[in-house]
Amino acid sequence: MTSRYAELGLEPIINASATLTRLGGSRMPEEVLAAMAEAAECFVDLPLLQERVGAKIAELTRNEAAYVSSGAAAGIVLAVASCVTGTDKSLVLDFPQLKQAKKTEVILWKASRNGYDFAVTQTGVTVIEIGSSAAEFEAAINERTACAVWFAGPLGDNALPIEEVIRIGKARGVPILVDAAAQIPPVESFWHYTRDLGATGVIFSGGKGIRGPQSSGLILGTKELIAGARINGPPNHSIGRGMKVGKEEMLGCLAAVEYTLNQDEAAQLGEYDEIVHRWIEDLANLPGVTTERRYPSEAGQPHARTILHIGADAARTRDQIVTELWEGSPKIAVAPLDREPDALALNPQTLTKDESDIVSRRIREILGKA
Repeated sequence: MTSRYAELGLEPIINASATLTRLGGSRMPEEVLAAMAEAAECFVDLPLLQERVGAKIAELTRNEAAYVSSGAAAGIVLAVASCVTGTDKSLVLDFPQLKQAKKTEVILWKASRNGYDFAVTQTGVTVIEIGSSAAEFEAAINERTACAVWFAGPLGDNALPIEEVIRIGKARGVPILVDAAAQIPPVESFWHYTRDLGATGVIFSGGKGIRGPQSSGLILGTKELIAGARINGPPNHSIGRGMKVGKEEMLGCLAAVEYTLNQDEAAQLGEYDEIVHRWIEDLANLPGVTTERRYPSEAGQPHARTILHIGADAARTRDQIVTELWEGSPKIAVAPLDREPDALALNPQTLTKDESDIVSRRIREILGKA
């Protein structure tokens, strides 16, 4: 246990669940920590640093422009705000009443509505909810349409396909924003939605698969989109004033993008799969338990998870296992599946090999097979 956590009476958690905000995102590599420490050593022109970091990240990710936000949700707020105001500074103070702006509607797909919608609605825009057909999307577009926001991963599975969304958006002059907060890996997501498919912008979490500061995010996209995000973001007195990004997060996020692009992604995904198969081997013979390799991850990432199905003849119920793992020592977080009351998931993405072994050992202890 680290001394600072110990002083506060907190025990570090072995995270076999996911890169969740409530658990601290993901581990930052040494390169990111070093960049943040260096940033903390002196003062700097913050807007200029944001501009220079953005230009470098845009170059690395094959985009026109980039902006470091204080998380993906803040990135959505600023990207939507940009679509409302453009670069018209006279409209920046119009949020959230929106009495002056002409483009005040944002299109969302009913099939992908979720808690992150609040990042859209807090700007004051009116949400136009539609079904999954191209005809409904076409009919929803009018002179008040600021943009459409499409959620990547499983949330977008039952919405209109993104290729069709972008085709219609381009034809009708409607900006298309993609929330891809957890879509790294694969690294191709950095440019897939924007350069390859033609979306106006894409938003990522900096603290998930990119392994940057948890309180960072990325908006990647057109120069016009990023210019609008800048005037609505800190340190300007605007809707984004409270979404402050420090110099440490800016340099840390840049270092994280560099680190991510320099990794052998295939080898990394192979290591995840080795953990998954080892869990399956270690836990397959427990009474009342069946194991499953499920691909892709809960966020649609190209790596597998181990699913444990807990039968009626197991020594503990699914919920008892989850509770005992969480309340034990070391404290372990796993993911009970909402739609499968007998199942829990083990995710390798946030673990070291030693930690993955501890997870399987603790499960065997709980079920009486240590």
